[in-house]
Amino acid sequence: DVQLQASGGGLVQSGGSLRLSCATSGFTFGNYNMRWDRQAPGKGLERVASIDLGGRYTSYADSVKGRFTISRDNTKNTLYLQMNSLKPEDTAVYYCVVGQSRGQGTLVTVSS
Repeated sequence: DVQLQASGGGLVQSGGSLRLSCATSGFTFGNYNMRWDRQAPGKGLERVASIDLGGRYTSYADSVKGRFTISRDNTKNTLYLQMNSLKPEDTAVYYCVVGQSRGQGTLVTVSS
């Protein structure tokens, strides 16, 4: 079974930083593109950032471009999301995604 366990969320003040991690198992991590999605309270899912299987190519939603950085460590089967200059509108549950599989998310709350 594909396992995607996100962690690192929490409560942070506006302008602060957090680093999310996603520990994976049950598939060959280095063979798959990965991404982070998020869902804010009362809203739909939003694609936040994606990264290719080798970690060379990344893309970001306009709303986070320049503030968030997606990365991966294929030796540790782990995906990361560095989030800087956080804003209240970044408040959401963040999910690690591979293909059609979405793991248990981690809640990020940004206070103003």
